[in-house]
Amino acid sequence: MQASGSVHTYRPEIDGLRALAVLPVILFHAGFGLFSGGYVGVDVFFVISGYLITRIIVSEQAEGRFSLVRFYERRVRRIFPALFLVMLVSLPFAWFWLSPGDLKEFARSVRSVCLFVSNFFFYHKSDYFDTAAEFKPLLHTWSLAIEEQYYFLFPALVLLVRKYRPAALPYVLGALGVASLAYAQYQVQRISGAAYFLLPSRFWELAVGSLLALYSLRATPSQLVASAFWRGVLAFAGVAAILSGVFYFTSFTLYPSLYTLVPTLGAALVILFASPANVAGRFLSLRPVVFLGLISYSAYLWHQPMFALARLRGYGEGQPGLFAALSVLCLVFACFSW
Repeated sequence: MQASGSVHTYRPEIDGLRALAVLPVILFHAGFGLFSGGYVGVDVFFVISGYLITRIIVSEQAEGRFSLVRFYERRVRRIFPALFLVMLVSLPFAWFWLSPGDLKEFARSVRSVCLFVSNFFFYHKSDYFDTAAEFKPLLHTWSLAIEEQYYFLFPALVLLVRKYRPAALPYVLGALGVASLAYAQYQVQRISGAAYFLLPSRFWELAVGSLLALYSLRATPSQLVASAFWRGVLAFAGVAAILSGVFYFTSFTLYPSLYTLVPTLGAALVILFASPANVAGRFLSLRPVVFLGLISYSAYLWHQPMFALARLRGYGEGQPGLFAALSVLCLVFACFSW
């Protein structure tokens, strides 16, 4: 990470961090109890998204070449092809395997995904941790909807603040982030579904990534922590924080809430301090780990339809071998749709 490094500087450890995010999500949805908090991988994805998107917007704006049209065009090219492919492949299975009532709900969920409001759709249908949620093939698209809503609102916020008060952007994001976290902590105890699925209680996680990006465009990790040894320790602590959420959180953990600081700040430490100079950075930069990170979006898209459709066919409890095989299969499919 450089003081004024190009936005295009490639950091393989961030792709490795994606791998660390997607595997627990897949194994959690596959029903493996060891990964009882695997859902925290989504929080790691939010931090990464906030970081990368903010670097793109702020860097290109500073260079005088930022275009909203081009920004959204790149998002469409990144997100739509694989997403529509997964939905297209899922359709015939849904047609033959779902009951008429379930098929109607699936069709409504497809429509909500296309409009990027599936987080609202699933908020009104079920709690994320309900057993019934396991039978919803497109449940996981709620997180894509959150990110798209953020992508829609965030560039306008950045452009507006940087036009009138450029130096105020970190403070505006910080204030909105703190308010969002406070709202999440309040709402999760009242309407847990709204807290889980909707942007106001998730904004702060993306804002953490955005604040990291603003810092990284102005300074280096060594200016924050001078010792290479301690930068390595902090990067390792970040990985450990994410894994502690994966293995120790459960469906009974209030979420999102102050507990969510564990994986999000863990991801922040990894982004800030992981590098080829330390153990965490070298591990996350291993070729197999990086490759898994590169296909992570496609793997994320494939896993839930596979698992939900298998459960709708009567497979589930007591068949870990099947779901292990499906987990591997979703990675194979991801390689082709990447």
